[in-house]
Amino acid sequence: MTRFARIIVLVLLPAPLLAGQLFPVQESGGYGGVDGSEFVFARLIYNEGMENFRGWGRNSWATDWPKADKQFIFAIDRMSNVRVVMDRDIAIGIMDPNLFSYPFVYALEVGRGMTLSPEEAERLREYMMRGGFLVIDDFWGTYQWQNFYRELKKIFPDKEPEEIPLSHPLFHAFFDIDQILQVPNVRNGCDGYQTHQADGYTPYALAIYDDDRRPMMVINFNTDVGDAWEWADVPCYPNRFANFAFRIGINWIVYSMTH
Repeated sequence: MTRFARIIVLVLLPAPLLAGQLFPVQESGGYGGVDGSEFVFARLIYNEGMENFRGWGRNSWATDWPKADKQFIFAIDRMSNVRVVMDRDIAIGIMDPNLFSYPFVYALEVGRGMTLSPEEAERLREYMMRGGFLVIDDFWGTYQWQNFYRELKKIFPDKEPEEIPLSHPLFHAFFDIDQILQVPNVRNGCDGYQTHQADGYTPYALAIYDDDRRPMMVINFNTDVGDAWEWADVPCYPNRFANFAFRIGINWIVYSMTH
């Protein structure tokens, strides 16, 4: 099977915009669309069909959705010249036949009860091995890591997550990232509390690599990039976290489309 085709033309803006200059965004009605769009941001739905499942796991895929996605899409449009689809809130299920139409998908809160069937694990493995790019975000501490790792081994029993060095092209695909910040949720960010949750003291950027050493799954552990996207328009939320979140997110996209 062949990889997804990726074609992108980039122009680095002369001065990155601050998060506070980007918003407010429209809460409804969409952004009007972009002719000739080359990128669609899609969120991954997991635990579908678990109507009787109790606890965080059933609907945790939808945390921060759709506002976080809308605001990040708006930032992509303002901070880069990636022609991103602006007027759709896309969430796609693992077994949806259209999954392979989206070369980039984003999933979060995976440590609170994501449970994959053998068919879903096989589908995600096929998706990534064919060139798809999956970003994991917003899970914290030992307990949630253990939950996520159990499901990860269903997908890739023969692979282990590895820390991504700051010298890796992923951190320099558009913006230069020289530090991994621990991005707090809105409560901790606005109240000035510690940034960590549970025992997740240190943020990590990890990857599952394919056989050519290309990251095909990026794992953001002990950090909450999506919350920064969602709350960047709130004056009390620190700009340094929002700006980092937008920059690292755009790097994920550019890297996924050019490698």
